[in-house]
Amino acid sequence: MNRFFVSLLWAMLLSLPLLSGCSGLIDYIGFGDDEDKRTAAEKQEESAKSLARKGMQEYRVGRYYVAAEYFDNILSRYPFSPEATLAELKAADCKFFMKKYAEALEQYRSFEDHHPTNEAMPYVLFQRGMCNYLRIDRVDRDTSYASESVKQFKQLLRQFPDSPYAPEAEARVKAAQDFLAHSEFFVAEYYLRQGKYQESRGRLKYLLTLYPDSSLAPQARELLAQIEAGKPPEKGLASRLPKVALPDWMLFWKKKADSPTEVLPPPEPPNVGMDIIPGDAP
Repeated sequence: MNRFFVSLLWAMLLSLPLLSGCSGLIDYIGFGDDEDKRTAAEKQEESAKSLARKGMQEYRVGRYYVAAEYFDNILSRYPFSPEATLAELKAADCKFFMKKYAEALEQYRSFEDHHPTNEAMPYVLFQRGMCNYLRIDRVDRDTSYASESVKQFKQLLRQFPDSPYAPEAEARVKAAQDFLAHSEFFVAEYYLRQGKYQESRGRLKYLLTLYPDSSLAPQARELLAQIEAGKPPEKGLASRLPKVALPDWMLFWKKKADSPTEVLPPPEPPNVGMDIIPGDAP
């Protein structure tokens, strides 16, 4: 029996050269077809460009969760493709619009690290500031998001003072600083109600040093003068309590002579779409 199979195998091998158009032993036996001739990549993988196109389609209609999956897929499967730069930025945007600000912030930071000279950098710095700005709570709670947003917006203003995002960033800096001034005044009022006048004095001086142009500065100067004169006001005067919420940034909008009266939103990133990031600047 074994000799029979050995003989059959030799006969098959010897006949292969005589088979015109044969693509191999598998085809000769009959198990091969046109579908098998395609590579595994052609059968199973979508191109980076196709994924990017689908991701942008979902992004434009606000389906950020689905869009983020396409962009993350590009980053994991095609990290060195031309579409990867687009995917990095839009993945961060998806997280931002899903209000996942901590995740978005990390992805914007990653984009900045990977593409520090990219034309979208003004937008990225603005978005980093917004990730902190939109998490600002109340003056009697953690104010670190306000401080961080000021740092990010100021970085944008230093590096790109003529950016279309600069006017809004400047207004939001002033709003966040006014919020921080209210926070300091809140603490000063607390010490005043406790009869701790020196501590209250210290907070008021700190407020006036850091935020001399805040809306509370005149009130802080008056209260400080009373304390230093040895005539602190009565405890618990609610009329002096600061606002606890973040002020409207549009109140700080600096209008220019040639600008429209209404506040216009900043433009979107350059070339939004499939060619949003054509490449890093030299």
